Amino acid sequence: MDTRDTDLKKELDATLQTRRELGEEYESALVDSFLEKVDQRIDSAVERRVRRQLAEQQMAAARGARSPRATDSWGERFGFGVVSLILAVPLSAIGGAFAGFSGVLAAWLGVVGVNFVQAARSNPELLSGPRRRSSRDTD
Repeated sequence: MDTRDTDLKKELDATLQTRRELGEEYESALVDSFLEKVDQRIDSAVERRVRRQLAEQQMAAARGARSPRATDSWGERFGFGVVSLILAVPLSAIGGAFAGFSGVLAAWLGVVGVNFVQAARSNPELLSGPRRRSSRDTD
């Protein structure tokens, strides 16, 4: 188990213990505080990954390698989808707490929108449709 996971488990245990001591009237604040820490943890992990990938892309460009788009792998796209779903959970909770169903709907529309933009970036034919073959392509 990763040290960061252990720290997060300890934080959750402390939050639950505090909730038991303070009672239900502080539950919302405790949950918000814990979710903020989870969001920070996810943000820092994503930031590290983005910085690493940007550095790799800059190194590849400096060497005259393939364009960054050509380096997109299935794993990167899968990871993006997983991270967006992980972030959707606290966003749904926050949206639901403040605006009810419309807040949850807005959060999920945002998640779907971000994933669609990512998919369109990787596959431009999603927006323009399949490319038609001309008579020059068949020669």
